[in-house]
Amino acid sequence: MNSLLLLIIGLPILEITVMIKIGQQIGTFNTILIIFFTAIVGIYYAKIEGLNTIRSGMLNLYKNKIPFYEILSGASIAMAAILLITPGFISDTIGFLFLLPFTRKIIINFWLRNKYKNNAQKNEDIIDAEIIEEKKEKDEL
Repeated sequence: MNSLLLLIIGLPILEITVMIKIGQQIGTFNTILIIFFTAIVGIYYAKIEGLNTIRSGMLNLYKNKIPFYEILSGASIAMAAILLITPGFISDTIGFLFLLPFTRKIIINFWLRNKYKNNAQKNEDIIDAEIIEEKKEKDEL
């Protein structure tokens, strides 16, 4: 089965199940308050982290360096904000993991390491070559 389809169907079912279980333990009103609280705090913290990332990226540009990590960090902060707006405890947990600088760095490094390792394995069959063309003189005009 397609993993994206499984994610689209399975994640909401899992989120609803967790919300029902937590709602049974602490009450419906408290569960709703926690969901709103995590969304508000998460979006505020995402704004602060986003501004810090922009500041760090501008500093790298000023030093004439490519802000590669800052671009990936900004994308993960945007993903974290989307996950934090989405109601649910599992999405909030994943969103906060993307939002915290320590865990974000671990996730980005893990993703880059696997990406380059997979590319290195795919490129084993590639042979580098150079094409040399000879110039032919035109004797006939």
